Amino acid sequence: MPGPYVVPVHGDAELPKEVDVVVIGGGIIGTSTALELAEAGLRVALCEKGGIGQEQSSRNWGWVRISRRDPREVPLMAEALRIWSNLDKRIEGDTGYKRAGIIFTCANAKEYADHARWNRNLEGYQLDSRMLSKAEFNAMFPGSNLPLEGALYTSNDGRAEPQKAAPAIAEAARRKGASILTECAVRGIETSGGKVSGVITERGAIACTSVVLAGGAWSSLFAGMFGLRLPQLKVMNSVLRTKPLEGGPEQAIWSNGFALRKRQDGGYTIASGHENVVDIVPKSFQFALDFLPALSKEWRSLKFRLGGRFYDEARLSTRWRMDEPSPFEYCRVLDPVPSKKLSDLALANLTKAFPVFAQAQIAQRWAGYIDVTPDAVPVISAIDAIPGFHMATGFSGHGFGIGPAAGRLMADIVLGRAPIVDAHNFRFSRFSDGSKIEIISGF
Repeated sequence: MPGPYVVPVHGDAELPKEVDVVVIGGGIIGTSTALELAEAGLRVALCEKGGIGQEQSSRNWGWVRISRRDPREVPLMAEALRIWSNLDKRIEGDTGYKRAGIIFTCANAKEYADHARWNRNLEGYQLDSRMLSKAEFNAMFPGSNLPLEGALYTSNDGRAEPQKAAPAIAEAARRKGASILTECAVRGIETSGGKVSGVITERGAIACTSVVLAGGAWSSLFAGMFGLRLPQLKVMNSVLRTKPLEGGPEQAIWSNGFALRKRQDGGYTIASGHENVVDIVPKSFQFALDFLPALSKEWRSLKFRLGGRFYDEARLSTRWRMDEPSPFEYCRVLDPVPSKKLSDLALANLTKAFPVFAQAQIAQRWAGYIDVTPDAVPVISAIDAIPGFHMATGFSGHGFGIGPAAGRLMADIVLGRAPIVDAHNFRFSRFSDGSKIEIISGF
């Protein structure tokens, strides 16, 4: 099942012998980190096992939102909104970004009160985010049939094109001096005196003093090779896109039965509002206790299944030699088969709410693996056990919108400069220092 078409980025032919920082992973987090570091004057090599933006960075909904985020992410996302507003000009490229607003609907009075309570997290940020009454929503969307109590509307939120963003940022990083290496898996890191001294790639060694792991769903496997326990599992979300359609909403909308986002080409990206598939795999048992709090809260929205993915992951090597192919070379791109049932149901629910979608023509379907942590908050952190090693991963389905600011924060940490926001909530050590793992937001 082919994934979405992603703007191709041709990797550099020459492998640098030495750089300051190697970034592992060519999604929006890795490319944004590489751009920030290159702009700061560091020598950077970005190594991607497949193609730039080929996994979840091109398969997500394309939302750029601060609304309904975990409150721990709000300060960083506020910075992301500022970065996105000038990003295309800065990188001299097209990410498809547009400030068009996002709406979270409320089916009943309890949801309305919950959304209104959440909205207090934005006090002091000078953002336009407010509650809409049912009448105000219907006036905004006169053709809708959606039964609701009201909605949360954040006009400062926006959208961008996942198939364009990471490639455009990568090309900008290259113009700033970064090496962009595709089909170049990193097999492991090397240390000297207990500190990072380089990486071994499938194409050879690169000497460096810092490494950033931005490997998305692959990060836990890579980290485990070096004795680091990163509790991370995968959740599959299925998406469909339509051909251009006139008369649909300009704003992105989330509802219990569907989520939609208008695309740059005039079509729409459509998915289930809350249902995702979770494949039971060996790591499901390894990290069961870590994820138990999240499971107890979110189980209604998760569809568990036992199938071929269990055996695929059971066969993955967890230890390998640096002079032999790693698991990353045997699977260049995670391209799961989408759930037609879930995406068809989302389109049916959307058509009931907005009859104009009865005319929609499906152009493509795909699925992607979201890399989730037990508290649904990312790791953006230096790793104390291996000086010079860093992680920016586990974005739990929220990484696309926050990506440019996450790259900035990761670069701040690598450079030792004042961070764009306090990074305490994103520390890797929270999973091992006895901290209580809190599940604050289900979105």
